[in-house]
Amino acid sequence: MNQRTHLGTTYLDVAKGAVETFMKLRGRDPASRGDRYMLVNYEDVPFGIKAGWKESHATFMTELRNLQATGLTTIGQSLRTAFDLLNLNRLVTGIDNYGQGRNPFFLEPAIIIAITDGNKLTSGGGVQDELHLPLTTPLPGSELTKEPFRWDQRLFALVLRIPGNTSVEPEPLGGVPPDDSPITPMCEVTGGRSYSVFSQRMLNQCLESLVQKIQSGVVINFEKTGPDPPPLEDAPAEALKSGLQPWHCCHKLIYVRPNPKTGVPIGHWPIPEAFWPDQNSPTLPPRSAHPHVRFSCLDAEPMVIDKVPFDKYELEPSPLTQYILERKSPHTCWQVFVCNSAKYSDLGQPFGYLKASTALNCVNLFVMPYNYPVLLPLLDDLIKVHKFKPTIKWRQSFENYLKTMPPYYIGSLRKALRIMGAPNLLADNMEYGLSYSVVSYLKKLSQQSKIEYDRLIALIGKKPPSEAGIKVRWRGGGISLAQRRDFIQQLQSLTGDVPTLELNPKEFQGFHLALLNKGLKPQSFRNPYDIPRSHLLDQLSRMRRNLLNTSVCTLRGQDSDQFHSVPIAQMGNYQDFLKAAPQPLRDADPEQPKRLHTFGNPFKLDKKGMMIDEADEFVTGPQNKGKRPGDSSSMPGGGPKRRRCMSPLLRLGRAYTPPVSPPASPRTSSDMDLSDGAPDPDLIINHLNQNHYGSDGSSDSDGEHPSSDLQENHTDHRDEEENGRPQAGEPPLGGDGGAEMVLMEEQPTRYLSPAALKKHIHTETTKVNNELRALINKEIRKPGRHYEKIFLLLKQIQGTLDTRLIFLQNIIKEAARFKKRVLIEQLENFLEEIHNRSISMNHVDTL
Repeated sequence: MNQRTHLGTTYLDVAKGAVETFMKLRGRDPASRGDRYMLVNYEDVPFGIKAGWKESHATFMTELRNLQATGLTTIGQSLRTAFDLLNLNRLVTGIDNYGQGRNPFFLEPAIIIAITDGNKLTSGGGVQDELHLPLTTPLPGSELTKEPFRWDQRLFALVLRIPGNTSVEPEPLGGVPPDDSPITPMCEVTGGRSYSVFSQRMLNQCLESLVQKIQSGVVINFEKTGPDPPPLEDAPAEALKSGLQPWHCCHKLIYVRPNPKTGVPIGHWPIPEAFWPDQNSPTLPPRSAHPHVRFSCLDAEPMVIDKVPFDKYELEPSPLTQYILERKSPHTCWQVFVCNSAKYSDLGQPFGYLKASTALNCVNLFVMPYNYPVLLPLLDDLIKVHKFKPTIKWRQSFENYLKTMPPYYIGSLRKALRIMGAPNLLADNMEYGLSYSVVSYLKKLSQQSKIEYDRLIALIGKKPPSEAGIKVRWRGGGISLAQRRDFIQQLQSLTGDVPTLELNPKEFQGFHLALLNKGLKPQSFRNPYDIPRSHLLDQLSRMRRNLLNTSVCTLRGQDSDQFHSVPIAQMGNYQDFLKAAPQPLRDADPEQPKRLHTFGNPFKLDKKGMMIDEADEFVTGPQNKGKRPGDSSSMPGGGPKRRRCMSPLLRLGRAYTPPVSPPASPRTSSDMDLSDGAPDPDLIINHLNQNHYGSDGSSDSDGEHPSSDLQENHTDHRDEEENGRPQAGEPPLGGDGGAEMVLMEEQPTRYLSPAALKKHIHTETTKVNNELRALINKEIRKPGRHYEKIFLLLKQIQGTLDTRLIFLQNIIKEAARFKKRVLIEQLENFLEEIHNRSISMNHVDTL
């Protein structure tokens, strides 16, 4: 798989990409929600199972990316491991139903996709020409089935044949041909197929085909018994050929559709076993994975009774279905049998029939009660003639039928009679046909399978044991070689610098040093005469390299290229690198904010502790919440307050200094009215209303629920005071304050123009109101009559009087959509209260 294609990628890279593409294509189907993916490679069990029953999707993807092409091509062993992994839980759940018929509606459909290069099969015993699966397996109960697979498991193989150089010939159009590698017969036996892939386009075509083949169903062998049907009058000459025809024997799937209501298949009748159960037999005969169903070509009438249930399965398109559809006889059927299912007949009794649909677009397998031509007329007479009051003659006929029916049909027949309304026709003490030893053996197998399942699940994910290396021995009581003065002097004379060796031999007790060269035998470095003459120069060079590079590391286990080689998935883990790095020295100025790095995931950075750039932004309006109009600290310096910028970078060559605004006397409202470009009186009054008055006329700062903006504003104000800013109205203290005043004179404070100020206020108001609208709408949609939070949010509306009135009208419309009559009345009262307060405020302002 390390072979490279003409695209520059290896076969292993192509295989990994194919798996990811397959999962994306499969993810488009809503039925893929219940899918489970497992990953198996060519390693020995359990190390070859990379993802099993319990591993998550993330583990599967991680193991897929970490796969490497090493070792031998033991594909037979890996396929056996994959089948055993799938079959491990079947005996616990009991879906195989050994000795009691095959239930198509008890299934765990699975497909195995093997991606290989199609080269020789290599193993420890040499090169093999054919694919052989191991016969021995630790799976309990494997002797009950002849094959390692089951009838709902199919194998598909993608054999990569992409050339190393670009092909000049055009790609063949049409379907993808099967490959001639040894895995192809194994695929065909399970009901799958192989694909011979020669290009990336063909690979994508195969993946789309595989996604379509994921169907819920089981594989059945259909074989013809008896003579061929008589040819039709208008049949072509090709249909009159004698001899073996393709439709005589087909190995195809029957679709088992899940019930739309429950999502799982529902059925009533099993397919009979190929033996008559004997209550005296201590063991069960092994069954084949796929049941062999014989069909007779004699036309028969399809039989269905209203109250008697039956199962209907559609056949996968095949030569058999094509032949039946070409006959265009939807009102006749062909009966199906299982050999040796009856007690005294080799062919057995019919258990169903094959019939073309009325629209002649598919062929269906109808599964009925065993020997239904005898049972259905009896049940029809019971319903229509005897009115569920059977006579003695009818009971004798029914008991004669029960003697020819396999005992494992009793449970299904009892359920059918209960549906019909005749639950007392069968005695409760009738045997199911299995001996006590067989039942005990099956229970024991179920317990052993559960133990083996838990054991294997615990082993999955563990790494294989490391190979033998050089064992580190600690000689207690002696002086370490790194502490000897003569050794350090010798190293200094060789390397030219003073080595810093911090070697504690106790830390490496019980460790093994890995060997780069797998063929090299570990040496204890005790006696140089133990080294062979042919290996003397190599050993000497290794000793010299380890000795001269001691200043970097004691024994170098990897070169510099490997040291700096990091997987792509780990390149962004800068936090782990910082944790492993030595602790840096403390800063000379502890008050200076720490400069954080800008590597790794930007969403995981702590932006609160970042450095602050000098180019701060200006914010007005809501920053002055909670202050009275006449308060001297409402507008320090006569201008808007600065907000700290969260920029992580500093200008080069300039130290950070917290900005300080020069103190100034507070400005009154008359000064603002006389200034050029003063804002509208409406706007100022509105800001006074929204910042200092709630719905009940009380101050926001004295309310029980201050807003989050108010808390952030007070926090920023305290931070600025702690950073050294003098409060408004207070003179700067000491010479340091004067120095900072000089710095601020070099960078004068900037003010927004009136138009920009008005635009900024409108933007902030719209943003806050949109967030409030979303929160209020969410509260309105909640059930109940808890409206306190809604009115708490309404108190935080910002903007002019018209803006708030429009906002409230929209909230009333939203409440009307959900028919909240009590809330609408309260909102209308709240709206009237705002009207009254605005009138009173305008009256106060005019005085």
